[in-house]
Amino acid sequence: MRCLVTAGPTFEPLDQVRRLTNFSTGRLGSELADYLAERHLVTLLLSQQATWRSERHAARVEPFTTTDDLSRRLRDLATEGYDAVFHAAAVSDFRFGKVWQRTATGELTEVQAGKIPTRLGPLTAELLPTTKIISHLREWFPAARLVGWKYDVEGDRDAVIRQAREQIAACHTDACVANGPAYGLGFGLVTAGDALHLSDTPSLFSGLEALIGSGLG
Repeated sequence: MRCLVTAGPTFEPLDQVRRLTNFSTGRLGSELADYLAERHLVTLLLSQQATWRSERHAARVEPFTTTDDLSRRLRDLATEGYDAVFHAAAVSDFRFGKVWQRTATGELTEVQAGKIPTRLGPLTAELLPTTKIISHLREWFPAARLVGWKYDVEGDRDAVIRQAREQIAACHTDACVANGPAYGLGFGLVTAGDALHLSDTPSLFSGLEALIGSGLG
C-alpha cells in the first residue's frame, strides 16, 4: 500500500525572526512511518521544527514549515494515488494577525517590522484560527483511508473519544487516534462504531495497519 504520514509541528511567523509553534517533537508520526515502511511504500511529511531525530526508513521524506505550506504539500501529493493518510502532524491552531502598540493616550497603533523591537514595550497581538487541514483531506484524497488525531489536555477519556467521533463525522475521515493528558495513558483508536484502547505505540501501530487493510468497526 502507498501510505502518507504527517509528523511534527507547524509554525506561524510573528515577524521575520520569531514564530508561534507547539511542543510536538514529531516522534509518534516518525515512528509510525518507520513501522509502516517495513511493508508499505511510505511518504513522510516531517516538520522542519521536529526535534525527534532517528534514522528515517520512509521511501520519501519531505519537510514542511507553516500550516499553509503543509496544506500545499498535501494537495500536491493528492494526485499520487495514496491508499492511506495518517495525519499525525500537530498543526498550529492559531496564526498571528495584526500587532498593536498602546500609546500613552491609550490608543492602539499597528506595528509592522521585519523584527519587532522590544523597545516598543508591551504589545497586543491578534491570534487568528488557522485552516483545519483535516477538514480538506477527504476532498484531496477521496479514495484513501484517512486517520486523524485528537490530542487534548482537559476533560476525561470519554470526552476525548466523543471529540474524536465528532471529528470523524465532520471531516469524513475513517478513524481518529485519541491521546494526551485528558485521555490518559495509552491511545484510543476510534472509529464511528468502536473505540479500542491500546496501551502502547506498538499496539497502536499494529492497529492502524490492520485498519487500513480491513473493514472498519
